[in-house]
Amino acid sequence: SLVIRGEKDEQAVLCSKDKTYDMKIADTSNMLLFIPGCKTPEELNADQASCNIIHSQIAGFSNSYWELRRCRPKLKKLRKLLMEDPYEGPDSQKDQTLTFSKYTTEDLLSLIQASEEEILHQLQVINACKIEGYWRILEFDYEMKLLNHVTQLIDSESWSLSKVPLRTCLEELGSLEPTEMIEHILLSYGRKYIDDGEVYFEMHEDKICRAIAQMLLQNAVKFNLSEFQEVWQQSVPEGMTTRLDQLKGLALVDKSSRPETIFLLKVEDLPEDNQERFNSLFSIREKWTEVDITPYIQDLCAEKQTVGALLTKYARSSMQNGVKVYNSRRPIS
Repeated sequence: SLVIRGEKDEQAVLCSKDKTYDMKIADTSNMLLFIPGCKTPEELNADQASCNIIHSQIAGFSNSYWELRRCRPKLKKLRKLLMEDPYEGPDSQKDQTLTFSKYTTEDLLSLIQASEEEILHQLQVINACKIEGYWRILEFDYEMKLLNHVTQLIDSESWSLSKVPLRTCLEELGSLEPTEMIEHILLSYGRKYIDDGEVYFEMHEDKICRAIAQMLLQNAVKFNLSEFQEVWQQSVPEGMTTRLDQLKGLALVDKSSRPETIFLLKVEDLPEDNQERFNSLFSIREKWTEVDITPYIQDLCAEKQTVGALLTKYARSSMQNGVKVYNSRRPIS
């Protein structure tokens, strides 16, 4: 089945179960006629002798049709809706008073211009969880509190990061936080598997290091890079190694400042529209190398489109100290 999605102020899109298409009206020089009960030549009797002229009533005609073109699902709004009321934990006073709308899967299907599979996949990507039938995003400080409980337990029990037992986690931490929240944080930062009938999690080092970096960076406008790297390595669980490539699409290093600095720049905070995204990036920094800009435009690539093709369309390249850099094609106000 196909469904057309979009609110009054949005350009309509057509969705199948797993894909989203832009809809455009295309004119045709051939008039299309609508004939009830119309038979094609293949459906008619091949016997020439029994051929009769059939008088058909034409019910309508059209000179245009809808042309569909596969497009990126418009998922920015999903996070925005869920961030109206992030979940701060079972003791939160804010959650007792229903000030904001809460959203079920059905609500999201009627509000987001994307197919059902694309929406459900994105809910996984942003670590949303279902609480009492509503999709919620954990408030970042609460998420960090849960992650901290888990990493401290791993540390105190000297478990391998690749084999964290679910049952023991729930038994040990169940008195501190709801068990479904403990399991959700393990699912968000680890891979679930079963060994000998027991459920275990293999923790994702990059994801945990990235979250801790975000926690450190969100309280500072800019951070001295070498100091940040030192504090960051000290803050992650023992046995984990921090690397700057874990921060793609989350933070940006300013190599031109002395000393070098790092600051938070999250790809999800940037505009969804291609031109607006490039305008926003070029207002933050006038010239970008391909390595630096790629994490911030990768998600804009349509089917079979490359980052290089996007840069050719929206940016102008030049050489600076032997390095290829990109700047805006138009003046940035």
